[in-house]
Amino acid sequence: MPPSKREVSPRAWQRMLSGRRLDLLDPSPLDIEIEDIAHGLARVARWNGQTKGASAFSVAQHCLLVERFVAELKPKSQKPLRLAALLHDAAEYVIGDLISPFKAAVGLDYKAFEHKLTRAIHIRFGLPPDMTADDTALIKRADRISGYFEAIQLAGFGIEEARKFFGTPRRVTPPRLHPQPAPEAQALYLERFRRLSV
Repeated sequence: MPPSKREVSPRAWQRMLSGRRLDLLDPSPLDIEIEDIAHGLARVARWNGQTKGASAFSVAQHCLLVERFVAELKPKSQKPLRLAALLHDAAEYVIGDLISPFKAAVGLDYKAFEHKLTRAIHIRFGLPPDMTADDTALIKRADRISGYFEAIQLAGFGIEEARKFFGTPRRVTPPRLHPQPAPEAQALYLERFRRLSV
């Protein structure tokens, strides 16, 4: 007896709380909602949850910090660039936050999948599917600065160890990081998104 279609084709979509059904292999911008992104990112732990505090330090909090650093590094940056910074890890609302060593071990297929979903997210919110090299580099710099402060304040790194992996942060105001409960991080992320989207 031939295998059923269910046995041949495993489910490759996820149902979102908004009711949307996101096809993970071919994500449509029409199936992406900011409320789903904020909800998911506020519940995804950075550093695989290996951080100090009663709550996890979420990807939502990390994205807010990266957006803040982009604004500090480039004070005249326009809202679309800052929105792209806020959304730079938005794909993780579906795929989770894989730490960099694991991403390297998984290989390029993972990066291609993440990139496809990020492009759909950008299109959904009126951003270019692909950022310019300069904008990408700025967001990556802000991301590394955020990683440095998260590492030394929350993830148990010493300063020299953090500098080795993330570099020495310059031209930003050092934050005081405190993990927030998921509903609080979610609300702050949504509020920031709405300010940058008008």
